[in-house]
Amino acid sequence: MKIIYNNIIPFKGFLAINLFGILFVRGTERDINDIVLNHERIHTAQMKELGYILFYIIYLLEWIVRLFKKGNAYRNISFEREAYKHERDLNYLSTRPKWAMWQKNHNKKG
Repeated sequence: MKIIYNNIIPFKGFLAINLFGILFVRGTERDINDIVLNHERIHTAQMKELGYILFYIIYLLEWIVRLFKKGNAYRNISFEREAYKHERDLNYLSTRPKWAMWQKNHNKKG
């Protein structure tokens, strides 16, 4: 994964954003760790599975729908649930099942 360190992208208050498999980090190498990198690598796997454009379309639509439901819309997006649940498992991507973000019970907290 290519990483671009800068002071512009993402907006203030955010550490990193993954755009089409390129990670933009607000700050320097000291500001990012293996857990954040793994989280973003999980998103890249999701993007590759769906196709980058379709990933962003579904992500946005799911976020909009979840704005009107109970809980944190961002944290409840299926892509984020998978990434947060497995971000500390640095070997997760080697065993990640296809379409894991939508597999029943695969992304429930616990």
